[in-house]
Amino acid sequence: MRWPRPFKRRRLRTVLGVVAALLASATGGVIYGASEAVPLPAEVPTSQASVIYYSDGVTELARVGVENRTDIRLAEVPESVRHAVLAAEDRGFYGNRGVSAGGIARAVLANVQGEELQGASTITQQYVKNAHLSQDRTMIRKLREIVLAVKADHKYSKDQIFEFYLNTIYFGRGAYGIDAAAHTYFGVPVRELTAEQGAVLAAVIKAPSGFDPANNLEGAKDRWRYLLRAMASEGWLDRKRADTAKYPAVLPPGRTVRSLTGPNGYIVARVERELEHRGISAQHLRTGGLRIVTTIDKRNQNAAIRTMHEGLAKQATNNRGALVAIEPGTGRIRAYYGGNQAYGYFDYAEGTYPAASTFKPLVLAEALRQGMSSWSVVDGSSPQLFPGRGGSLLKNRDDLDCPACTLNESMVLSLNTPFYALAVKFGGARIAELAHQIGIRRAHHGQNTLVDVRGEPTPGRTRPDIAIGRYRVTPIDQASAYATFASGGIHAEPFIVELAAQRGRELYRAEPRTRRVLDARVCEELTYVLTNVVDSLGPLRGGRLAAGKTGTAQYWNSRNNSDAWMAGYTPELSTAVWLGHEQPAPLLDKAGRPIEGHGLPADVWRAFLEEALSGTPMPVDDAAMRARKSRFVDQRGSTVAAERHEVGALHRIGLAVQIGAAAPGIGTASPKVRFAAGSHSAEGLGERDRTVAGQA
Repeated sequence: MRWPRPFKRRRLRTVLGVVAALLASATGGVIYGASEAVPLPAEVPTSQASVIYYSDGVTELARVGVENRTDIRLAEVPESVRHAVLAAEDRGFYGNRGVSAGGIARAVLANVQGEELQGASTITQQYVKNAHLSQDRTMIRKLREIVLAVKADHKYSKDQIFEFYLNTIYFGRGAYGIDAAAHTYFGVPVRELTAEQGAVLAAVIKAPSGFDPANNLEGAKDRWRYLLRAMASEGWLDRKRADTAKYPAVLPPGRTVRSLTGPNGYIVARVERELEHRGISAQHLRTGGLRIVTTIDKRNQNAAIRTMHEGLAKQATNNRGALVAIEPGTGRIRAYYGGNQAYGYFDYAEGTYPAASTFKPLVLAEALRQGMSSWSVVDGSSPQLFPGRGGSLLKNRDDLDCPACTLNESMVLSLNTPFYALAVKFGGARIAELAHQIGIRRAHHGQNTLVDVRGEPTPGRTRPDIAIGRYRVTPIDQASAYATFASGGIHAEPFIVELAAQRGRELYRAEPRTRRVLDARVCEELTYVLTNVVDSLGPLRGGRLAAGKTGTAQYWNSRNNSDAWMAGYTPELSTAVWLGHEQPAPLLDKAGRPIEGHGLPADVWRAFLEEALSGTPMPVDDAAMRARKSRFVDQRGSTVAAERHEVGALHRIGLAVQIGAAAPGIGTASPKVRFAAGSHSAEGLGERDRTVAGQA
């Protein structure tokens, strides 16, 4: 496939003269090296591996570099695959002269306006950038890229440049070049790729981690469909075939990246994704000899790996888990366990699972914002009838019954009915908005969070079921949200890359991004309540105060569970632990018994914090937490007694919900577990927080 292009040397001098003038004006007289030859890939200096370090900047966490590449001739690449790459990266490649006029205009405009520069526009520019230049997003680098692209386009044929590009571009999963990518994703040589498979590979070039179907299937499919339509529009693919094509089966990620197996491989994948968002490509990471310092604390990470492995060893063999620990107030990720397989496998810390009762603290936070207190008395009777549930009664776990409980006691016992009533009063959308403000993302892989999806009762809207953890969240978002409570209402966006440098020159340095989203007094009282929850489960060793909440989601209408959580914090670390499956299934231990939040997840959470914080002094905030707890206990007094003494206290504060003549608590003949109001100890009662399928 070859298009003849007359290109006069005089025209080349004119174009280069314009670019040289731009260079001179932008840099005050940088010498234009027009005589330097653009070397072939074999002449390019050997790529250097990058080293990723723990937070101390000294201890090596992982090393990444080129490992999987086989050069091929362009003729070996099916024409449909070449067309897929052109549709994705440069549809005018065979007609342009190495650069895009529009791309140059955008770069100049961005520089004038002080904005971040656009990425390379043409295949030729991408090739010279990856082969010869740094990844700086500066005008000088962009102008050098333009000069080299024009020179390369003059020196080599279009087919040669395209061949160079296809042999050097990074496709993710450690695969460099189109042939390595064909084997990695489909297990076939490049010559056997179909148009549909070629479009899958072309789609990942833009963001190798972000569009890998193993990481983001829906996003990968969307971009794949876009490319097939583009190929049809260019006349490169039959329209009917483009419209009816089925997404091809893709192999699961293999252990193709040396030294990236095990839990730390998930850290490398997250580092790669974060760097891509900061303008440092995955290819640059693997070839540029970078020095990357992460936020991961080695002791914390070792504690996470050990405690998660011990916890998983007590479960059935097909169970999965995740643990994320974030530093409150800064957002630095101090420990990250997304699985125990390797780089490229599904990251369970980024999976979404029903939040269950770990969302009840968010409902309490909203109640406190609205002027209620942790000692406000609410109706915790069970069952109760609420509007919008199709006549389905909502029960507490084991039908635990407490007609006049404080919100503090309701949290420790993890009663469903009081928090559902609060969500009805305030509205599910208000609680969802609070969740987004404190750390739960508004969208995940293109899907809005904390709302019903198609096929559910109210698509695009949030029901009061948010109070009992009906909606799915990620472990890292849970850790981020609880970190906001720990920091007194300051939300900090989580991040894992502290510094990226190349040969002593900084490419990127992180700065915590924080904002106040909750009043400190709300977080103070909420923390008091959540320390009571942890105390009921068993405090941390050494008397270190901690706050948290467990959660358990039921597996449909069975006696089994599908997901189990523990989320909580000390002043130093906010930590979320999740156990479950990638797809809903019974969550059992080795003896075949259901796993609940107060069991293995709480054990792992406690063991992690005890090991991670071992030897560290009790912080000032810990003493402050203890003082605040004493103050809230002292405040309890006569207010609670007076509220309990009133008949219909719940009606007085406007939380009771009645349907017709049916009062809360009516309609059951099942035996009840009565809770003695006035004692907030849940010791011996077991977990009371399971969300019942069909009732959520």
